[in-house]
Amino acid sequence: MKPDKIAEAVEIYRGMRLDLHKLDRLPESCTPGDSIEAYDVQRALNARLADLGLGAVSGHKIGCTSKVMQEYLKIDQPCSGGIYANTVIHERGARDHGAYCRPGVECEIAVRLGATLGADGAPYDKESVAGAVESCMAAIEVVDDRFVDYTKLELPTMLADDFFNCGCVLGAPVTAWRELDIGALRCEMFVNGASIGSGFGRDVMGHPFNVLAWLANSLIERGRELRVGEFVLTGSSVETYWCAPGDAVRVEIEGLGTAEMNFSAA
Repeated sequence: MKPDKIAEAVEIYRGMRLDLHKLDRLPESCTPGDSIEAYDVQRALNARLADLGLGAVSGHKIGCTSKVMQEYLKIDQPCSGGIYANTVIHERGARDHGAYCRPGVECEIAVRLGATLGADGAPYDKESVAGAVESCMAAIEVVDDRFVDYTKLELPTMLADDFFNCGCVLGAPVTAWRELDIGALRCEMFVNGASIGSGFGRDVMGHPFNVLAWLANSLIERGRELRVGEFVLTGSSVETYWCAPGDAVRVEIEGLGTAEMNFSAA
């Protein structure tokens, strides 16, 4: 895509994110035609939103890494997006439900990097990324449906918009994760005290570190890298729950603890 068309798309996405404008579809002139163009738009959007107060990208989300989410969204490939520093909450969060178009939550295992995964070590796999993992955490990904009807849109349009992400809640970091079988950890999400779904660490591409390796390799193909200090949400083992005003959400990951998010009514 030409720079002026990328800028046109970025301005539309900015309005969706900051002004809560729901998108029917992009003009044909600035619609990304494939994932390469979508990630080019996403990178420009990341810079634009950082300048407008959301902060630099400090982490990454990966969507559609589990069978349940691939079947739910009818997308058969992982999709990554940036997470802005000022949208990251630690352990317990609360926000007005009306601050979103249509907020949802997902149950995830997050990992934080203690070393950069650069091009020199590529291609990466589950074993080779493990040494770069500083800590693992329970996490809630907060997503927002900023589309009139996302089921009628092509994947690149959603991918360019950080694939629904609008923040996260990270639980307390667990640095002794090597004592745990990460793939066997049970993950469960509760809304207003009632369980609405559960799964295991292995539900995301066989192991969360497989997801980490996928992202590291994908970023390198795009001329980027996963950097020390950044974190990665590895995907949900539970179907997205779309929240109502007043909902209280709690994620429990065996061995990793909890994360909580409340959506207050106006």
